[in-house]
Formats: sequence, C-alpha cells, structure tokens
Amino acid sequence: MSIENPSIFSKIISREIPADIVAETDTLIAFRDVAPQAPVHLLVVPKSEQYATVSQLAASDPGLLAEMVLMAQSLATEHAQGDYRLVFNSGERAGQTVFHVHAHVLAGTLEEGTLAG
Repeated sequence: MSIENPSIFSKIISREIPADIVAETDTLIAFRDVAPQAPVHLLVVPKSEQYATVSQLAASDPGLLAEMVLMAQSLATEHAQGDYRLVFNSGERAGQTVFHVHAHVLAGTLEEGTLAG
C-alpha cells in the first residue's frame, strides 16, 4: 500500500476508522473482526503496512512475527481460556482481502457451532 492509498488497517491504526481495539503496543494493534467467523475473532496487525504477507514478514522481520504470535497467545489467554487458532491468509486465492499482513485469532467451542476439526 502507498501513503496515497492506505489499507483499512492503516486507517484503523491512525483512528480514521473506528474499531473495537483490544490491545496495542508500539508495533502492533489488535481489534475485533467486524465479520467474525468464530465466537472470538480478533485481528493482530503490525502498525507498519510494509509487509503484505506473512512470508514477507518472516523473511524480513522475524522478530515482529514473533511479537504477533505472542500477542495472539496473550489475547487467547484473555479472551478464550488459552485455546485458539492462528490463521494467516496469504494471497487472494487463499482468502486474503487486505494486503497488510495480519493474523486472525479464532476461538470457540464445538458446542458453539464453530471451529470443528
């Protein structure tokens, strides 16, 4: 993304678009997904939109990727008793719709009708 065309996540980070923010550090922000696919569906997003995919992030800044995973674990502990799925969609055909790397933290129980498998 360019500065002229920032991602929706950059607009959330800059507070141009409201979001239900659940955690924030100097480098990351986490908020509830507006179209949840599970009882708990949070997004963990780097504040820099320098990387479009998780592979780009892993190759260039593995420390930031580790921070994302640690934040996901912390959020899962807080919101889902520690059990969660961590999903990175990578590429349009894989379901990625925002090309600003982000992790989906999904949690729920079979009784709630989600996350079977």
